Amino acid sequence: MAKKELSKIDELVLKNEEALLGGGQKRIDAQHSKGKLTARERISMLLDEGSFEEIGKLVTHRSKDFGLDKEHYLGDGVVTGYGNINGRLTYVFSQDFTVFGGSLSESHAEKIVKIMEMAMKNGAPVIGLNDSGGARIQEGVVSLAGYADIFYRNTLASGVVPQISAIMGPCAGGAVYSPAITDIILMVEKSSYMFVTGPNVVKTVTHEEVTSEELGGAQTHSSKSGVTHFACSNEVECIKTIRQLMSYVPQNCEEDAPVYPYQLRDETREILDSIVPENANMPYDIREVITGIVDEESFLEVHENFAENIVVGFARLAGRSIGIVANQPAVLAGVLDIHSSTKAARFVRFCDSFNVPLLVLEDVPGFLPGTDQEWNAIITNGAKLLYAFSEATVPRVTVITRKAYGGAYDVMNSKHIGADINYAWPTSEIAVMGAKGAAEIIFKREISGAKDPQQKLDEKVTEYTEKFANPYIAASRGYIDEVILPRNTRKKLISTFKMLENKVDQLPKKKHGNIPL
Repeated sequence: MAKKELSKIDELVLKNEEALLGGGQKRIDAQHSKGKLTARERISMLLDEGSFEEIGKLVTHRSKDFGLDKEHYLGDGVVTGYGNINGRLTYVFSQDFTVFGGSLSESHAEKIVKIMEMAMKNGAPVIGLNDSGGARIQEGVVSLAGYADIFYRNTLASGVVPQISAIMGPCAGGAVYSPAITDIILMVEKSSYMFVTGPNVVKTVTHEEVTSEELGGAQTHSSKSGVTHFACSNEVECIKTIRQLMSYVPQNCEEDAPVYPYQLRDETREILDSIVPENANMPYDIREVITGIVDEESFLEVHENFAENIVVGFARLAGRSIGIVANQPAVLAGVLDIHSSTKAARFVRFCDSFNVPLLVLEDVPGFLPGTDQEWNAIITNGAKLLYAFSEATVPRVTVITRKAYGGAYDVMNSKHIGADINYAWPTSEIAVMGAKGAAEIIFKREISGAKDPQQKLDEKVTEYTEKFANPYIAASRGYIDEVILPRNTRKKLISTFKMLENKVDQLPKKKHGNIPL
């Protein structure tokens, strides 16, 4: 008896069902056994319920070598499309490890490129959920070309639409460079890793014994290299963080971030009066200042475990998004060094690219001294932060809470490099250096020639402190717009950013600047 031919409708239904299975139920079960979600489950959790529209579901590879002509999977290892996050259009691609280990082929790359180009044309963010064994070796240079096609679009999209990369599994070799070009990287502890060359190659070349987790795991990249901005305990937390992150940024470079309803009330915060210790050498946690200024529970710290002597992150002020850059006196006294400078510079440039106003909280004794810093280019790296602030055209406001010493005073969004409004607390000290060091230089002869050098040093330290260790000389010259009571900081900032919301500032006409990389 002849087999009944499928109707056209039934044929399409079967193909859709086949595509949803990816590499098959056995491989889906294997993915789950590792505590990992499938590509489609991740998208379902990321996007608003029922909003995902898939593009390229029936795409397959075109390869014939090494047995690939006998093995085809609809979608070819990546799920691509668009949907909404909190009602806002978002493009997404999610690599499917159940299909050839999520390896990238020509067709796989074309699907990702299509999504990226649509995102640029329509002005919406791109989120990549990476879980791939790398290039599909059977395709050779065609696969490598696919990576380069993606890298090129990453670069074109940079500064046009936000690009977020979540590393949900392996990401090795050339594959790492696409996330590296994007704006924000998230990793999942114990199940994701990134490296250019794996543990086996490292062992062969350098004879170092290292695991994948030690070499390129989430904790390594969140604390040592700074490659990843967020290290999440599991995939659910990672996806929730992406959704939270998207609430602070606009759709593209020509729009503003979403504004959330907020009813003004008494915005005085008396707790701010008592955070900075009277002893100028005592540490305090700048996060307490941030908490006292921003909307309740609105602060989302970025790069929390890397270069902890500076704190960066997003928050809301009366419902409006702001980016915060703050020296952290509780770590290395808040000095600027190589890592903190590059961390902050990267964040400043992201905020400026997407019209997020900047608030700088300053308590900085200077740049970190030492041969390690100098030989590893603190000059060039410190200049990155200087350049980033100087180039930024978004509203920029600085509050000096305590120390603002030396060149670091200039770098941390001073009036002289284009800050719009600069406030200082009465506890602030704006000077070339600390009182003791300054006295030892200025009064060196008097001190050495005195009957009691220590007593004379103490006198001169007091003299210098009274004259310079305060905000009033800077205020008298207009470098500080107002010396304010700490308790009034939130109220002042709400008013100031409201005043600056229609700011227009343009850089001189150029192809692009040459930031000291």
